[in-house]
Amino acid sequence: MPNMMASTTPCCARRHKRPALLRLLPWSLVLWLFLPPAALAQDAEVRYAEIVADGGNYVINADIALTLNPAVANAIERGVPIHFVAEAAIESPRWYWFDETVVSRVQAYRLTYHPLTRSYRLGTGSLHQTFDALDDAVLTLSRIRHWIITPMRTLTPGESYNVSLRFRLDTTQLPTPFQVSTLGSSDWQIETEWMRWTFLASPLASQ
Repeated sequence: MPNMMASTTPCCARRHKRPALLRLLPWSLVLWLFLPPAALAQDAEVRYAEIVADGGNYVINADIALTLNPAVANAIERGVPIHFVAEAAIESPRWYWFDETVVSRVQAYRLTYHPLTRSYRLGTGSLHQTFDALDDAVLTLSRIRHWIITPMRTLTPGESYNVSLRFRLDTTQLPTPFQVSTLGSSDWQIETEWMRWTFLASPLASQ
């Protein structure tokens, strides 16, 4: 919480009124407007990430430190679908200009609860997995495995490339009433920093 500074200015006979806009806003939103960015984000972190050649493709494996706070967990229990996205990019360094983006990929996840079966369902593209406990679903969600990023032929063997990866909750996919209620709420600001690293493209397998 920001440090409060004591004022030594003599007290006026009449207090200045708050600007009209601030008087109309809820105090929770006013506080959010003046909080530093670090205070708005829920902790999440890319703990480990790699890009490796596998079967003619480059794939990304990563471990995300992810804990759902009570607000998000309660929304899931109420049947609200919660969406996450993993974003990755491969760039070719250029000394004379900005780096060139060679590959840009997004992978979407959908986490839902089904009251009739009392189970949680995690969907990624055409793949769906069912879990008895929310913690198990979140554990699987936080482990990215064999995410195909690009065919190996896309990159030049022996060249150096920069890779970046992040993981976040996608509030734009929430039902409209929830999008309004999550405005300015730190409970819904779940996002990792970008993890960045460099790797050398592998030689292509001989035909």
